[in-house]
Amino acid sequence: MTAALVRAARDLAEAMAGQDLRGRIRLVEDRIPGRLVFTTSLGIEDQALTHALALNKGRTEIVTLDTGRLFPETYDVWTETEAAYGIRIRVYAPERVAEEDFVAREGINGFRHSVAARQACCGFRKVEPLGRALDGAAAWFTGLRAGQSANRADTPLAEADEGRGLIKVNPLADWSRADIDRFVHDNFIPYNALHDRGFPSIGCAPCTRAVKIGEDERAGRWWWEQESKRECGLHLHAPEGEETLKDVAPGQEAAAFEEPASAATSREQRRELV
Repeated sequence: MTAALVRAARDLAEAMAGQDLRGRIRLVEDRIPGRLVFTTSLGIEDQALTHALALNKGRTEIVTLDTGRLFPETYDVWTETEAAYGIRIRVYAPERVAEEDFVAREGINGFRHSVAARQACCGFRKVEPLGRALDGAAAWFTGLRAGQSANRADTPLAEADEGRGLIKVNPLADWSRADIDRFVHDNFIPYNALHDRGFPSIGCAPCTRAVKIGEDERAGRWWWEQESKRECGLHLHAPEGEETLKDVAPGQEAAAFEEPASAATSREQRRELV
């Protein structure tokens, strides 16, 4: 099965190369029987893909992962998108017990304590819901682009996701950010207002900042961690044997997130009053 999956993904990628976006989607829907799922983060790439899927009126399901920590602007564009295209985006949310246990153990922003804690947070907020969203799927559409970061530079149009037993389809893999911006502008596609405020990549609010001049598009994601491999676990492209997520780099410790001395003092004062 694995060899057949790899071969099918390679053949699909070759066929997609000569198609426009809507043609690429139709090709996937024609070639791959079974359940097709697109997971949108409501970012600008995913908005372009949602537009093409909605116009094609095919059989691909559009779903999203509501982590519970998204920006208000993300919920705004979600609402606007459903209204614009007359669709419902199915939501997959974190399991309640996992979230409650994590917050009880680590604190509401405990993901900043260590890379392991952050991975655990991404695990129950994103990775586990993604597993449910893709259960039984034959193909998974994403908005990944090769130009988003060095870690995604080798993103193909289609690839075998052997772990999940499906074909991962990246119809925008060879698009530039300028291509995306032009497509969204020309087609009057709703997009997140944060993109106009220096946020090329938008995730959970506590883990995303605007990028600085000269930084790559995903530099604002988990910025306090090691530069090379910052991913949440949904999309990992690393050479065999290489770690996919590194420890916090020396000098990048998030001092701004450390508890101020005044907080400890206040805590002691409260204890004295009890």
